[in-house]
This record gives sequence, C-alpha cells and structure tokens, in this order.
Amino acid sequence: MNSRILFAALLPLFIAFTIKADQPNIVLIMADDLGYGDLACYGNPRVRTPNIDQLAKEGVRFTQHYANGPECSPTRTALLTGRYQQFAGGLECAIGTGNVGRYDDAIRLAKINELGLPAGSAVIPKAIQNQGYKCAVYGKWHLGYEPKFNPISHGWNDFFGYLGGNVHYFNHRETSDLHVLFDDDLPVYREGYMTDLITDSSVDFINRTTKPFLLFVSHESPHFPFQGPEDKEKPVDSSNWMDIDPQAYISMIESLDESVGKILRTIEEAGKKNDTVVIFVSDNGGFANAADMGVLRGSKSMTYEGGIRVPLIIRWPEKITAGQVSDQVSITFDLTRSILNLAGISENGNQSRSDSLVSKLDGYDIIDHVMKQRDELPRTLFWRGKRGNRVWRAVRHGDYKLVTKEGEADPINAVYDLSVDPAETKDITDKRPDLKRKLSELLKTWERDTQSER
Repeated sequence: MNSRILFAALLPLFIAFTIKADQPNIVLIMADDLGYGDLACYGNPRVRTPNIDQLAKEGVRFTQHYANGPECSPTRTALLTGRYQQFAGGLECAIGTGNVGRYDDAIRLAKINELGLPAGSAVIPKAIQNQGYKCAVYGKWHLGYEPKFNPISHGWNDFFGYLGGNVHYFNHRETSDLHVLFDDDLPVYREGYMTDLITDSSVDFINRTTKPFLLFVSHESPHFPFQGPEDKEKPVDSSNWMDIDPQAYISMIESLDESVGKILRTIEEAGKKNDTVVIFVSDNGGFANAADMGVLRGSKSMTYEGGIRVPLIIRWPEKITAGQVSDQVSITFDLTRSILNLAGISENGNQSRSDSLVSKLDGYDIIDHVMKQRDELPRTLFWRGKRGNRVWRAVRHGDYKLVTKEGEADPINAVYDLSVDPAETKDITDKRPDLKRKLSELLKTWERDTQSER
C-alpha cells in the first residue's frame, strides 16, 4: 500500500489515540453531607467502606480539603463556576424545599423567579464540551427549580436526578410531596433506591460513551431522610424527615461505598481505568449528631472545621503516585481548575463566553500539584454562609483561622492555630490580637471585592 494511503487510513486511529491520551475521562463522585470522619480510611471504626478505601490506596487522600460552603447549594455553585459562590448571588445558603430563599438576597431572587445558578455563570460543562467531551450529571442538582436552571439548560448532555436538596429515597418526592425527579428536562417516575438509580445511570453512561467524558455522580447519600436500602417500608414523612437513625446512617454510607465500587469496576471492565481520573469528595460537613467529624468541631452549616473540612480522594493510575496522603490545603473550586486543565483548557482563552469565565477562576490545580509532588503551598481561603439573620464567616490564612458568627444570641469571634489545634478548642485572640486584626482585615477586603453580579 502506498505510504500516503496508509497514513491517511491510520490517521483517524492516531487522532483517537491522541485524544484519549491527552484528554482523560473524568468521574467526579460527590457525597452529600458526608462527615470528615465518616469513612474507614479517615479513621471511622464502625463503617465499612472497602471500595472508597481502595480508591485511597490507589491514589491520594487529602487531609485538609475544604468545601466552598458549609451547605449544599453554595459548594455546588463554586464547583460549576470555579469561583466563590458569592459572585452568583442568592446561593450562600441551600435553596429551601420548593424553591424557597432563606436569606435576603435569595428571597429577592425567588420573588422574581431567579433563584438558582444562571447557566451563563457556569464554566462547567460548556467549556469542557468545547474540548470534545460528553458531559452527564446524575443525582442531586439543588441549583434551581425553574426550567432555565435545569442541568440540560446548562448544557449537560444527560441528566437524571432531582432538582431539590433531598428526596425520599424510595418515592423520590420532597417532604412537601413535590415531584422533582427528572430525566433530562422532563418529569419521570422510577422504581428503586435513590443511590442505586444514580449508580445505574452512571454505569450505563460509562458503558455507552466512547468520547472523552465528564461524569458528575451527585449522590444524595448520606443526607437525610435517613433511609438505608433495606428501609423501603420504614415510615418517613414530613413529621420525621430529619429524625436521626444511626443504623440507617451507617447503611447509607455502606451503600454509597458499594456504588463507588460498581462505578470503579465498570471503568476497569470497559478498559478505561488508566485513562480515567476519579475524584471522590463531599459537598460540606456532616449533619449534627448523625455524622462523624473525627476530632473536628462543628457540623454542617457552620464554618468551624467540622462544617467545611471534608474527605477528598483522587486516583489517576500511572499519573498520581498511589498511596499518597496530602496535607495540602485545597477547596472545591480547585477541582474546577484541575478538571479544566485536564481537558486541555487554557486560562488564556478566546472571547467565547465559557473562555472568558475561565479567565476569572479562583482555584488552583490541585491534581497537577500532587502529580508533581510539589511542596505544600500556603493558602488564604474565605467562607461566608447566610441563613435568615445568621451569618457564619471564616478566613484561613496559612495555619491560622478566624471564625465569626453573628445574628444570634451566642456570637462567635475567635482565632485558632490549626497546626496545633485542628479541633478549634483554644481561642488565641488574647495572645495574638495583631493576628486577629490582620485576619479580620483580610476578610473585610474579600467581602468588599466579592459582590453578587446580579
């Protein structure tokens, strides 16, 4: 065969190989309300999580990873925009059941049918799709009930899941009995346990997708209502929706672990293991009195460590050295920056909308950091969460952290040295008033510079 003809015949295969090598598949598995100490590989002696533990053995486990917010919607906003959620407006607090705003700006937006994440503010998935990726999200959305906020309107190729913050695990309705389960942008009815339905959709997507893909597996577990896979007949309604059931909680986490195992096996059986980056993370700290936060103080909705420090595990065979434990401080929107870089997206894009958003990203490429085993990098990170008149704030600057709370009878304004006191038990304000002034000024400047864009 003529060499030119042979080259032309092999060119499509060469291009396909190049895309596969340069553009890994990306699977992001996000648990909901998973506490820092809820997994065996993070020290929990009561819960069996062999699949997630194995993921950690084959990749890197982070000890100081933070959610962008102490609740669901804020962190998810930061993930999809790659920026502090405060820029989006109205999303510093989880959207209430039935599309309810829970603080002044969210209430304002709800009144004009604008409570949710505008598609034009999100860099994921559109920037990823521009690189030839197919993008799917299965499970919890919690970024707006209006049709214009539906994942399909954001540009996701596939969506199956629910629009709100949590649903009954078996009938898939909210506590208000509102039907919020969708297949793409159409209401749908399915039989089965919510964790299993999310997993089945994810497995199917992996098996039928040949292009490079971004798969966002957005689990409900272990968020209330506390229902394990064996609890179909357990009475759960608005009267006991948030009642804690310790055994059900363990069962939910172990079911979540089984889901992770199914997805990992599917990736391997499809011959995609070495070409797939798997990220496992939680959206915020655990629910008080249900989750295990280890030694950390506080829980979901607070800016103490227990409300924002969460598990993070990343695996990329042959790229990330197995068995690492990283103390590098990181945060949700670092994953956004990392995912975009994996897809080959430069910070210096052209003038398309998605590229202009890329140039505004706040995050740091944490995957590149561990691949190259760089030295730990000091970070300055900020948090603010609002609900009603209550406002939690925090800033971490190096190892020092300022935590404040206002709007309630027991205000907080304390400084901690996390290098020796990760449990935040000793306020060092009296010893370091200069430090408190510095941290307070950093937080004040950040709030001034981080205003809603709508």
